[in-house]
Amino acid sequence: MRLFEGIIDANHRALAGDATAGLRPSDYADSLPLIALTCIDPRLNPLMPEVLGIEEKDFIWLRNSGNNIFEPMSTMTRTLALACAVKGGREIAIIGHTDCHVRKTSTAQLTERFQALGIDRARLPENLNEFFGLFASERQNVIRSADVVRRSPLIGPKIPVHGLLVDIVTGKLEWLVNGYETLGQPMFSSGIPPMRELGNVTQTAALSIGEMKFPEAKIGDFATQVERTARKIGDFATDVVSSATGKSKIGDIAVQVGDTAGRVSEGAAKVGEWAGKNPIPMPAPPAAPVPPQPPSSGTTGPLRPIPVPPRIPRPPSPPPRRRNS
Repeated sequence: MRLFEGIIDANHRALAGDATAGLRPSDYADSLPLIALTCIDPRLNPLMPEVLGIEEKDFIWLRNSGNNIFEPMSTMTRTLALACAVKGGREIAIIGHTDCHVRKTSTAQLTERFQALGIDRARLPENLNEFFGLFASERQNVIRSADVVRRSPLIGPKIPVHGLLVDIVTGKLEWLVNGYETLGQPMFSSGIPPMRELGNVTQTAALSIGEMKFPEAKIGDFATQVERTARKIGDFATDVVSSATGKSKIGDIAVQVGDTAGRVSEGAAKVGEWAGKNPIPMPAPPAAPVPPQPPSSGTTGPLRPIPVPPRIPRPPSPPPRRRNS
């Protein structure tokens, strides 16, 4: 049984009333320390890392608003990468939670709250949703963030990236993204590495194609689309030149646009030619997930029980109003 298989099993058994449910961290020494990214919500303080059954010395806890990861090369992704490379982190978990206040906050509410702090709307970014990472679903946000981390070239393919959702009231864990299922698969979800990694066409041909995951669309089709776009740019440049009589600056810009379009078209043609000479084999279907095994009965270390967190009391409902007879 692997680390998160054991965590989920112990967590669910504890919530079902099993007082013996717990985790022996020594059984999972090869998977620790664990790196977890959660929200900044203070209600998580009594839940983590106890709800996971991980000792504090084996738990690297990172936090930001909404447990958001925006880009594969973002600051938080860099922090996760350093936690693996410098602190020896073996697995990563993006953990969202129910009743997230970031999800409940609209752009209008956010603007009002910044104004209350003395920050005018004009000083804020134009797209508040994108900049602050507002989202509509806790589950989808966890899945998206886990995918961004897995696609990052800073996170190696040997690091499982999981996505979980914790119930803020009961402490129950829901496993949304099983990082073990994607171990060894390419980091780039599109199947195409960044352009700086490709180099020229001859360098690309030397790549191990069988180890890359390609999209359903063929590279030749992609090249055709690029070439069509280049033609449209060229047509636009011609129109600009035609209407630029007496306006030398506009004409110069148009010529530059036309030259760029030509180079894009040539590049597309080369990609299409390379794709025709290098057929792409279909990737093998992913292996079936390993079914959970019974919890270890070994005694290699003390059992760390998983406590059932106390329920957060809800305010009482107001008494019903009496109608006047």
